[in-house]
Amino acid sequence: MSDTDPRGPLRFYFDFLSSNAYLAWIALPALAERHGRRIELVPVLFPKLLEAYGQLGPAEVPPKMRWMARNNLRKAKLLGVTLRPPAFHPFNPLLALRISSLDLDDAARARLVSGLFRAVWTDRRHASDPAVVAAIADAAGLDGTALVAAAQTSEAKDRLRRQTADALSVGVFGVPTVRVDGELFFGYDDFDFLERFLAGNDPLDATEAAIWTGPQRPSAMRPEHRARLARDETQD
Repeated sequence: MSDTDPRGPLRFYFDFLSSNAYLAWIALPALAERHGRRIELVPVLFPKLLEAYGQLGPAEVPPKMRWMARNNLRKAKLLGVTLRPPAFHPFNPLLALRISSLDLDDAARARLVSGLFRAVWTDRRHASDPAVVAAIADAAGLDGTALVAAAQTSEAKDRLRRQTADALSVGVFGVPTVRVDGELFFGYDDFDFLERFLAGNDPLDATEAAIWTGPQRPSAMRPEHRARLARDETQD
């Protein structure tokens, strides 16, 4: 696909902390090829997204963590992917995210991202270790030592901050998220809807959606409402 193609790219927002992002990345290239779309890889810092919206990470909610582990293993089996718990978790993803954000062509960035994801979620390597990250970049046909050095500059750090801020500005709240033609698709489990959207068969009715998402609709989970429910529950 040419960068001048009028159809927008699939912007893939991800963090190496997310096993769901790894599974989504495995599936996304074939999906993009089926619909003639280019993929734009956008590393973002997942903890900053959580912080912005006052969310807990999936691993911070034990029942959700247990469910997600089993769910991901089912998906990995269908994808033919070996999924293993990381040897180091949580780990600091900043170096891996910054090196993936450097000025690289699409193919080189894709090889690097694939190697880093595989290192964390299949090979159980430490993606915070500069030597490990450099070796992964070398295996992707890049100059690992030079890229690790470049990833530690203020420019690289600022680039990741901008990418994360830009993601928040367009409504990204978690990873993985694909944004295409102004629409967000969150999680690997949303890929069926992404495929339908790209094929022109989106089941969503915009008028119906507006009723649910308009500013006039209050959230049932507002803090004052949660507090009132808690008071009522103790009095009943």
